[in-house]
Amino acid sequence: MTVSAPPSLRARIEQWPIAGSFTISRGAKTEAIVVVAEIQHGAHAGRGECVPYARYGESPETTLAAIRELETAIAGGLTRDALQELLPAGAARNALDCAMIDLAARTRGRRAWELFGAPPPYPCTTAYTISLGTPEAMAAAAAKAAHRPLLKIKLGGGGGDAARIAAVRAAAPSSELIVDANEAWTPDDLASNLDACAKAGVTLVEQPLPAGRDAALAHITRPIAVCADESIHDRASLAALRDRYDAVNIKLDKTGGLTEAMAMADAAQALGFEVMVGCMVATSLAMAPAMLVAQRARYVDLDGPLLLAKDREDGLRYDGSTVYPPDARLWG
Repeated sequence: MTVSAPPSLRARIEQWPIAGSFTISRGAKTEAIVVVAEIQHGAHAGRGECVPYARYGESPETTLAAIRELETAIAGGLTRDALQELLPAGAARNALDCAMIDLAARTRGRRAWELFGAPPPYPCTTAYTISLGTPEAMAAAAAKAAHRPLLKIKLGGGGGDAARIAAVRAAAPSSELIVDANEAWTPDDLASNLDACAKAGVTLVEQPLPAGRDAALAHITRPIAVCADESIHDRASLAALRDRYDAVNIKLDKTGGLTEAMAMADAAQALGFEVMVGCMVATSLAMAPAMLVAQRARYVDLDGPLLLAKDREDGLRYDGSTVYPPDARLWG
């Protein structure tokens, strides 16, 4: 009788250069730093990728350490349900959760969506991000991307966002526009910035005010949909935001993996929120699980690999702004 070896864990930090630079209100970066977890069991291995985010007190090193601390638990047969209790929502749990799902799919000879009782995913239209810059620079970038049906515009506060929005709209008259203020607006300029967005035909504004200081959203008439990003992480924070937001941005690095993300999408829709699925700048390995959430989303923002100088082998197929479900060689 042959006894198979217990599951084993490997984890590492990887750097992926960005094509040019990526700028938001909190700064610019020229590379995506990701952490990859890989769980081997017998002939099969499952992988998951996460992006630690300093905004939430994470670093690549602390995330890698948190993953490696569960090496013994994984060898002992740690389940996904138990993982949800051992680690908080965040990047480390995301990498492990997605690696476990990938491994389970490969071990059972099924695809990941089947494990959730979901139908096969279909291609989606993803947003394409225009980095923060001067109105002129953003207009030039938007003109190059004007053939894309959905553009996401990074804004930065400080009184210049109305000009940025108008410049992008003039350069891309046919694209649907969504904007992301990354917490850079204030209660004093909230109404005027929302009005500028409405006049430009913007359909969604992400996180205009800082998380924890967004009460003003409950006391104004919102001319367009407002989406929570930094203010929302998992299901526990949904109900308290219902009077402030019309939509929620579900990112696997915030929810701590696909397990919570799928449950959160159900809970958000039950409460009347529209769903957006978002990402950090990362490779296709990080985007692939989010494609299952994208099937439920009104807004899809999974353009991370398009911003890289080079993607991972067997990466997602992008045809313009259409992103296709992952091949089994990549994930799930």
